[in-house]
Amino acid sequence: MATQTLSLETIEDFLAQKRIAMVGISREPRNFSVMLFEELCRRGYDVFPVNPSTPNVLGRPCFARVQDIHPPVDAALLMTSPAVTDTVVADCAEAGIRRVWMYRAAGKGAVSPAAIAFCQEHGIQVVPGQCPFMFLPAAGTVHRLHGFVRKITGRYPHRHCA
Repeated sequence: MATQTLSLETIEDFLAQKRIAMVGISREPRNFSVMLFEELCRRGYDVFPVNPSTPNVLGRPCFARVQDIHPPVDAALLMTSPAVTDTVVADCAEAGIRRVWMYRAAGKGAVSPAAIAFCQEHGIQVVPGQCPFMFLPAAGTVHRLHGFVRKITGRYPHRHCA
């Protein structure tokens, strides 16, 4: 597997997409994934919830798989376990999705080394192990602090110079 350094350009490109699947969204209204879903919707994103065990999220129909969304989305934000991530990235490739974000704030999150390798082998841009809130303009204090801590510890993505 080729090592790839995550750049701010990759994150900005993902966030520039307006049709995003959120895979693994919870059916529990107070779950972090639902809060992130609401925030993305508030910011003008057209977010499609994906969870085969949930008929809808906040009144929006929930899809069983990313391939069921028509027309296809531009990107997929994965809120899954690493084992499920491995399957979902293959689904994304089948659906023609070229951008994947594997969410992580603490713990493993959705990050899977096998899924990262799959994405790299199939020309899918991947954001492994970041929280989107850190990169959204005017995010709350907690998210800005999280980003600041990652910057001082050297774990915040850098802009690549041309």
